[in-house]
Amino acid sequence: MNLNSPLFDRIRTRRKAEEASSVPKAGCQHPGCAAAGEYRAPKGRDREGEYFKFCLDHVKEYNASYNYFAGMSDDAVAKYQKESVIGHRPTWGMGVNSAAAKAAAAGATSDHGVYEDPLGLFRAGGFAGRAAPEPERRRGVGPVAKRALDTLDLDENADAVAIKTKFKILVKRFHPDMNGGDRTTEDRLREIIDAYNTLKASGLV
Repeated sequence: MNLNSPLFDRIRTRRKAEEASSVPKAGCQHPGCAAAGEYRAPKGRDREGEYFKFCLDHVKEYNASYNYFAGMSDDAVAKYQKESVIGHRPTWGMGVNSAAAKAAAAGATSDHGVYEDPLGLFRAGGFAGRAAPEPERRRGVGPVAKRALDTLDLDENADAVAIKTKFKILVKRFHPDMNGGDRTTEDRLREIIDAYNTLKASGLV
């Protein structure tokens, strides 16, 4: 006998269908309704996994007015939605360790508790509390260099880049070729070149 014959499958299927059809269907649980309750509707919060049985019309009516959060305050709903992200499982903050907290309160040090700080880098006044070093101040500018900077309309804080940029601008402005051959600006141009050479000799450029 071949137990894998399709004949046995048809017999089993027919018997299951007949058994299912012989089971009486429950009626609709809506008051006064005599129709068959073929559709499930959840019973609500704190009764998960339990369902009412309604007919099609009454399950539509029930679902239209169903509210899982009925009776809960806004804060309770917000808390529930926040906890649903983690499946309502308990959580702890990052780095929270009761043993380490007790050790820290007692001033103890261990491999799993408070780290030792032999150099005092993390104590008050140590590396963490130390102010950032002040930028190195530029050495004083002598009177000759000061007059040269004034000639270029620069202050004492001008660096090499600013001096070179201003020199190029002034040379273009007062060069005779840029003024239609007018040589009345030659004296001013000569002053600018002399001032630049002075600053260069002073090591500022």
